[in-house]
This record gives sequence, structure tokens and C-alpha cells, in this order.
Amino acid sequence: MNSQKKSRRDFVKKSVAIAAGISIIPRYVMGGNGFLAPSDQLTKAVIGVGGMGQAHLGYEGTKLLAVCDADGNHLANTLKKVGGDVKGYRDFRAVLARPDIDIVHIATPPHWHGIMSIMAAEAGKDVWCEKPMTRTIGEGKRVVEAMKVHGKMFRLNTWFRFKDNFYGLNTEVKKLKKVVDSGVLGWPLKVTISGVTGFNWKFYWVGKENLAPQTIPSHLDYNMWLGPAAEKPYNAHRVHSTFRGYWDYDGGGLGDMGQHYIDPVQYFLGKDETSPVKVEVDAPQQHYDAIGTWRKITFTYADGCQIILDGENKDKNAAYIEGPNGKIFNGFKSTIPNIEGLIDSLPDPMEQITTFSESVRTREKFALNEENGHRSGTIVNMGIIALRLGRTLEFDPVKQVFINDEEANRLMDQPSRNSWAY
Repeated sequence: MNSQKKSRRDFVKKSVAIAAGISIIPRYVMGGNGFLAPSDQLTKAVIGVGGMGQAHLGYEGTKLLAVCDADGNHLANTLKKVGGDVKGYRDFRAVLARPDIDIVHIATPPHWHGIMSIMAAEAGKDVWCEKPMTRTIGEGKRVVEAMKVHGKMFRLNTWFRFKDNFYGLNTEVKKLKKVVDSGVLGWPLKVTISGVTGFNWKFYWVGKENLAPQTIPSHLDYNMWLGPAAEKPYNAHRVHSTFRGYWDYDGGGLGDMGQHYIDPVQYFLGKDETSPVKVEVDAPQQHYDAIGTWRKITFTYADGCQIILDGENKDKNAAYIEGPNGKIFNGFKSTIPNIEGLIDSLPDPMEQITTFSESVRTREKFALNEENGHRSGTIVNMGIIALRLGRTLEFDPVKQVFINDEEANRLMDQPSRNSWAY
């Protein structure tokens, strides 16, 4: 372990130990069964309150104790909103050092997701994380390991695999899974995600090339906002609402919406424990810093199933799911006769825990956790790496590495700045 990694870990562990008075003991460890009593309210903190964090200041069975943001204006405005005994912080490590917080909700830009999730687990916290789960494949692998080692519960905040109508399909994913599991469509299946089938790739998330340096606003701790990302001169277009247009922080529309759109596909195809073996791209040459658009990305599994991302909406007759024996289209129209009657006759999928407080109390995995979330996030990041390199890549889903491609494998773990390497 290098000295930077060791010093960062030691900082977190020492801070939590001091704050606890004696040792690092999660608050739910009490009594004979080791869990919270049903009457004991869970506590939480939200890190990142400039965007999605605002939507999660409160949720079932929890009490908000702390909020954190590198932007002083975001922090001040949120503290006015929540009031009471909620405390504000500019450095998330001070939040992790509090022994009275059970759950940390991470709503920062994606380049922070992996590191903060791991550090939260080390500090004894359960984690609710926004999508995409991690900025890189390597970070995802380490989050999976951290949750296992520290026995933490993890929720990824995309929910379509277990509730709500799934965009243009106009139905819950449960119905799609029942049809796929029945085998009536045949195998292998092709899934097309495009405007034609009811999805929007949000190509307005593009970056600007050759950004001119600007003066850092006094209310923003830009050094903390960057964190592990490469040190580049401040420009307002890099941060806050437009950060998704830069490879250092996200992956454009693919990074923004990819896990929302692809995770349910992993689920109903039964691919939660594997990954595609190949990714092919059709796109303009990408800039080294600013993200552009793409025409088509195709993922292929070992059994021939495919996920096709059609950025141009080129196939005007595309079915959402197509198999040898039938198709399902936008709006849940199908070539299968009486598909609703068929669905009613089929058994429901296995029950899942879909309330995070229940997962925290029972110590049973949430429906979308670090393991299956990492697999769907890996698909997104495979696409991002293929786009950046502009070529087809082959992937080993067991070893989780690209085959005979060192350049692609280097992008699985981007260099981290200063002491944030992990």
C-alpha cells in the first residue's frame, strides 16, 4: 500500500474512532441480535446537495442529521431549508467521522461515487448512492469488495427494475421479466434502446473544448470539488449542472441515463452475475477532455444476446425486445397474442427488498445493490471506454478485464490526484 492510500485510510479510521470515544461501532450494533430495534429511527447524511441531493433530504424511516457540499451557497441554502438540528459540512470526511450517522447518501458528481462509498463503508456507514454507481470499472470492483469486507448495505439509486413504469414501455419491468423468463420470445434476445423505443440519450450533455480559465468563486472549494479528478483550471462549465460533459467526471448522456436504461435489461435478461463479452461503437472521434455524441453502441453477451444503443434513432421500426419468436415494442405493444393474459398466467419474479431502511435493519441486500449495480455500471463504462478509444473491445466477464488491450485496461482505473488514489 502506498503512503498516500495509507494516510487517507488512517485519517478516516482515526477520525471515526476519536469521534466515537473508544472504537468504531456502528449504531445499529446493539442488543442480542446486533441490529436496531424496530422503534429506533435510522439517521442519515446527504453529501452533495446541489442537485439530486435535494430530492433525498428525507426518506422513509430516517432522520437527517447532516448535509455536506463543497459549494458554500448550496450548503447554506439547504441548511435554511431543512432547519432544526441538521449540521452542515464542507468536507465529507467530517461527516464520516460522526458515529451517530447510520446511512450516507452520496449525491455528488460520479467521479466521487466510488471513493466516497468505500470510505463510508470503512467508517461503518451503509450507503445510498446516485447513478452511475462509479466513474470507472475498477472503482466498481473495489466498492463491491469494500461492502463485503465491512458488511455494509448498499443501494444504487435507479429503481426501474422493481417499481414504476419503465419509460416508453408504459409498463413495469416485472411484466417484461415474466415474458422473457417464460421463453415465449425465444432466445437469444436483442434489446434496442432509442428514441423509437421510448428513451432519450440526452446528447445535450456535451463538453466544450479549450475552456478558458476563470476565477474560482469564493463560495466554491474547487480543490475539494475536483477531489480525485485531474487538476484542470476552473471554468464554470466544468462544475455543477454541466459537469456531465467531461470525461473526468461523467460520461455524457450515456453516463447520465445509461444505468437507468440498462440495469433493468440486465435484470430481465438474467445477466446480473455477468457482463457482455464485446462492445462495438460507431461514433465521431472523441475529444480527450470534452465528451461528444455517438451514433450506435452494441453490446454482445457470450450467448448472443445483444443490447443496442441507437443514438440516431436510425431504426424506425425497432422493437424494444426482439427474439426469434416474437417482439415487444414501445408502449408494450407485442406480436405475442394476448400478451396480458399470458403475463397474468405466469408466476411473479422472486421477491426483493425495495425499501432501503428494511435492508439496513435486516442486513439483507437491497434489490439493486453493489453487486448487480456494478454489473450494469460496467456495461455503461465499457461503452465509455470504447467511445474514448473509438474501437471494438472484447471483455472477460469473469476476470472483468479487457482481452489483450492494455490501453483499454488502463482506462478502467484513471489516475487519481493527490491523496485520493485508491
